[in-house]
Amino acid sequence: MTTSSSERGVSLGMPELPAPAYPDDVRARLETDARAIVARYPDSRSALLPMLHLVQAEEGHVTRTGMRFCADMLGLTTAEVTAVATFYTMYRRRPSGDYQVGVCTNTLCAVMGGDAIFEELQEHLGVGNGETTADGKVTLEHIECNAACDYAPVVMVNWEFFDNQTPESVKRMVDDLREGRPVAPTRGAPLCTFKETARILAGFPDEREGAVEATGSAGPASLVGLKLAKGEAAPARVVHPRGEVPRDAPPHEPSPTEHLSSHDAPQDTAASDPAHPSGPVAEEGE
Repeated sequence: MTTSSSERGVSLGMPELPAPAYPDDVRARLETDARAIVARYPDSRSALLPMLHLVQAEEGHVTRTGMRFCADMLGLTTAEVTAVATFYTMYRRRPSGDYQVGVCTNTLCAVMGGDAIFEELQEHLGVGNGETTADGKVTLEHIECNAACDYAPVVMVNWEFFDNQTPESVKRMVDDLREGRPVAPTRGAPLCTFKETARILAGFPDEREGAVEATGSAGPASLVGLKLAKGEAAPARVVHPRGEVPRDAPPHEPSPTEHLSSHDAPQDTAASDPAHPSGPVAEEGE
């Protein structure tokens, strides 16, 4: 008795069928937005990146149908569109949650607590890297850098900043997201869903009341170097060598508007530090 290749689970390498088109009403709506995007560029193919955000805003990830739509509108092949969509990690290739929770695990964030945050979130949510909770609310991923090292460890939700986080604060935050309770970023615009974020990244205005005004700018810790470069005097700070901090010195309590970096916060370092202070143990060349 013989079995077919399909019964044995063997792929014959048959070509994939063409992607289905969007329904007529959806395509008509997307074509209007796509033309507005293309009109911004002297060369239509330059519109591909925002176009991918546009189709991602439609379904929450970049589907084969979305890539076919981009190819049709820009006069490209689906292979050319696929090459771009698979190169950038900001384009999702499979269904994901309403909230993309990205934990920075690059060097500084990692040693400041990012690794611990990511490990505890995986256990707390019951998902691994790139996976989505069963309720479809949260997709967890580690990110190599959020470009906010002065507020390490940093977590981003749909690309909005949550600075100076701890495992406890992040677990509360994702619980609030899943329960539909209000969650406010440390700085920047109010949170919106991932689909809404994708539409904003496609270049369409954020029409929520007060959202644009709330975006603000970099925090004080990020601007210190710029102020020094401009010749502005920085506030004096006395940094005592380890082990020489006056025992009666009160801890620094930042005001609500100060929002210092975690490097300035009164917090303990690794438990091994007092017994094993950092520093050279031998002279150079020994």
